[in-house]
Amino acid sequence: MGNLVVLAEYLRGAVADVTFELLGKARELGNLLGLSVEVVVVSDRQPDDVTGRLGPADRAWLILHPDLGEFQPEGMARALAAFLGERRPRLVLTSTTAFGMDVAAGIGGLLGWPVVAYCSALQVADRTIIATSQVYGGKVLVEVEIPDEPTVIAALPGSFPAPVGPSAPAAVEIWEPAGLQPARLRLRRWVEPEAADVDITRAEILVVAGRGIKSADNLPLIEELARALGGVVAASRPVVDAGWLPRNRQVGKSGLTVRPRLYLGLGVSGAPEHLEGMKDSQLIVAINTDRKAPIFDVAHYGVVGDIFEVVPALIERLRPEGH
Repeated sequence: MGNLVVLAEYLRGAVADVTFELLGKARELGNLLGLSVEVVVVSDRQPDDVTGRLGPADRAWLILHPDLGEFQPEGMARALAAFLGERRPRLVLTSTTAFGMDVAAGIGGLLGWPVVAYCSALQVADRTIIATSQVYGGKVLVEVEIPDEPTVIAALPGSFPAPVGPSAPAAVEIWEPAGLQPARLRLRRWVEPEAADVDITRAEILVVAGRGIKSADNLPLIEELARALGGVVAASRPVVDAGWLPRNRQVGKSGLTVRPRLYLGLGVSGAPEHLEGMKDSQLIVAINTDRKAPIFDVAHYGVVGDIFEVVPALIERLRPEGH
């Protein structure tokens, strides 16, 4: 067992961002353990200029089969299990997404390999790989020593930074599965979600409304502060569940992972699911009346106060002179 394998999430001609996060972590682990890094792309044809962007890997594999052109978890799991079973890598890294969870479970079941799901951290201690996994919806973190046998890791998106800067393209080899059985499940069509009015994952400044804003009637005040800062409004899950803001504005494990330059939380308590989606923000500022709110555990600066007193004062301070 001399390598680490990353399963690329390649769908509809694009590689998902989480693949590059996994490659970065695999490269780090490989350097510490003296292991090579390989990446696997599953497709029905040779993708154009995809493998050239997977440079953190030492080698790229293309698993090609005419029945694997669309997301097909059963067929993909069988093809990947056949490929991985021949090589017995030290670790197989995939993501805790619809793609990754389907494929990870299939590989683990077919090969009898352990699967560590909802992984948020991977580290090496005395050449032993230790995974941190979330259980009970992120309320409990469990450290697991990975056995010295092939293991599948399904990591949470946003847990690892993606590599920065160019790197040498990986060498590419093609592997074609033989005798792949026809799948019982077929993809009929893609249903696209409604286009988001704003992409909070790309915003450099986020003003995040929590349960503490009390009512949708108070959103104009939050929006005014966001405009004054040159940012956009996002929300915690209670605000979205109440219907005050759309789902594409939700930060957290069941929403979107964000890393803005400034995260300003207004009345956000800081549930574990929310913290998972914003803990890597460059600067975290929290305003809450509850001095014991978990959000203060990750905030760089905190204000114990009423947002309906603090926010108007901030807006006034941010206004240009004479306005």
